[in-house]
Amino acid sequence: MLELERVVADVADALVAIDRSGVPFKAFQPGVGPYGEPQLLRAVAGRLNECETYRSLVATKRSPDLLILGHWALEFKLARPFGDNGKEAENWSVNLLHPYPGNVSAIGDCLKLCALSGPERKAVVVIGYEHTPPRVALAPLFDSFEVITQAVMGLSLGSRVQEFRGDLLHPIHQQLIVAAWEVRANPV
Repeated sequence: MLELERVVADVADALVAIDRSGVPFKAFQPGVGPYGEPQLLRAVAGRLNECETYRSLVATKRSPDLLILGHWALEFKLARPFGDNGKEAENWSVNLLHPYPGNVSAIGDCLKLCALSGPERKAVVVIGYEHTPPRVALAPLFDSFEVITQAVMGLSLGSRVQEFRGDLLHPIHQQLIVAAWEVRANPV
């Protein structure tokens, strides 16, 4: 069985490879940070499928966002406190913390994963970008996500698995954190 720690590390490495390619997303500055979620996940899936471990097992879907056949059903969210222009983004943390079923937050994704059938284990993954050093650190957001998901929503999460990568090309999205939590079907 492919462990979540390995998947998170491999996703982080794929993101760095995308960043190093220097290909900008649309009219944004070069680097991985500005990519939209669907475009980014297609690129990550392509990179993972080039590796022997994942060959032909990774697919992007509507639900889940990324499927590693027989291993993991993954829902992804992006956390970017600042836009490509360097200005603080409005409502950026809502992508994680909005605690209602049927919405597009990471908490909503946890609820969606609990209802998903299939043999794969389930996890929610956040790709976050910070300055070096962080002007707005993501750690309090991740802590808040855990508290709301478990204490308020009554869902069971595994321990946070996290990988850090620095020295990215983008002048605003200078470092990334990939954080993931296994979502267990049974409530706390």
